[in-house]
Amino acid sequence: MSNVVLTEMRGDIALLILNRPEALNAITRDLARGVAETLIALDSDPNVKGIVLTGAGDRAFCAGVDLQEARGTKVHEVEEWFGLVCNCYKQILLTEKPVIAAINGIATGGGFQMCLVSDLRVGHSGSRLGQPEINAGIPSVMGSYWISLHLGWSMNQELSMTGRMMDAAEAKHHGLLNRVVEPEQVVPTACELAEQLAGKLPTAWARTKKRFREVALEGFEEAFRAGVLGQQEAFAKGEPQAFIDNFFAKKQG
Repeated sequence: MSNVVLTEMRGDIALLILNRPEALNAITRDLARGVAETLIALDSDPNVKGIVLTGAGDRAFCAGVDLQEARGTKVHEVEEWFGLVCNCYKQILLTEKPVIAAINGIATGGGFQMCLVSDLRVGHSGSRLGQPEINAGIPSVMGSYWISLHLGWSMNQELSMTGRMMDAAEAKHHGLLNRVVEPEQVVPTACELAEQLAGKLPTAWARTKKRFREVALEGFEEAFRAGVLGQQEAFAKGEPQAFIDNFFAKKQG
């Protein structure tokens, strides 16, 4: 497996580390495959009681999809590419063990969505969360679906249509962060929560998580199909590509 995903044990809790710090842990095809495969392996490992998702470095949990890889995606490749990314979300939900997101910086787009489908979320005062895909010319379809499981229609519209970011205080106010702690306590607190959930009586835990999974996945395929169609149209018109070209031109200038 590529080293874009690492694992590290903290007692009987496994850290699953997105390991592309130079790119703010942005999601590539390799990283998406690595996350899904590692979750499956950890879920079947009897020595692992819970899983904490986090990002390498101290700047980001995950800054969404990798823009360079997105720029090279052709219209006929959109479904495969988007499917790999969305499989991360699905696999988090399918994981029987507790999955806690330790948000050590920014979590945007696909990174934000990985947090939304985790069982609980821990951040610090510098954590920033949001769904800015619309500003990059990418329709906010799957993201708005996951947000709808947490927030009401009006707030979902605001986040999905403006693409604005939330700081940790606002995210905590809306219930999107369960804990806000000091930066050095994000991972330890997430591990503590994973231990706490892993200690629940097994049938009650399994049935409770199963019900949340059922509710979350009820609209998944419909959102996925709408997301594919929206992205195919956007990429066919060249709108994300133009944004990405302009973004990198400004960065180099």
